Amino acid sequence: SKLQQLIDESDNIVFFGGAGVSVESGIPDFRSENGIYNRKFDYPAEEILSHNFFYANTEYFYKFSKEIMYADNVEPNEAHKKLAALEKAGKLKAIITQNIDGLHQKAGSKNVLELHGSGERNNCTQCGKVYDAAYVNNADGIPRCTCGGIIKPDVVLYGEPLNSEVIYKSVEYIKNADMLIIGGTSLVGYPAAGLVDNYRGNKLILINKTPTYRDKTANYIFYGSIGEIFSQINI
Repeated sequence: SKLQQLIDESDNIVFFGGAGVSVESGIPDFRSENGIYNRKFDYPAEEILSHNFFYANTEYFYKFSKEIMYADNVEPNEAHKKLAALEKAGKLKAIITQNIDGLHQKAGSKNVLELHGSGERNNCTQCGKVYDAAYVNNADGIPRCTCGGIIKPDVVLYGEPLNSEVIYKSVEYIKNADMLIIGGTSLVGYPAAGLVDNYRGNKLILINKTPTYRDKTANYIFYGSIGEIFSQINI
């Protein structure tokens, strides 16, 4: 009821989200007990998801990513849907996401700033032709373009810079927000997590299953499943 009141009183809301937003859709997060970083692979997950590893061991990168990054039959959950409804109602101005799954757009959100790119877009490293996730997922071995070039997902791998235009827009939205909702993120992934430092208001909301280091500076904290919490919000 408190979250409902805060939303009702706000008309310039920005949402900053991480992997936890999509867990209820069946996509694993990174740092939880069952997250990607705590699973056993032939190499550390952080290494696999790096720029150098992609080019040095492309086949294994895709073996890994097809299991983790290109999950089939995933649908938006209540968090994605309610955020889209808030945007449609004119209250939510932007979603800033660290996720690459495209579920916010699938739920109907329009202004989505993807800090780490999207697995829905995949580019030929030779000619630049764009392919969707289904093409990559259905390819045998290393996905290749019609020109023969290797296809690379349009995501920011370790060792690659974030898109400067996306960063600039994100900072501007956060600066001007009257309410910043941070959800489903441990806030340890930099430089993305540092963007929330630009918030200047007094309605900093944290929605997470576990505490974060931001808890001491948040104005309101809601512990629990983000989908369940948003499912109780009326718009």
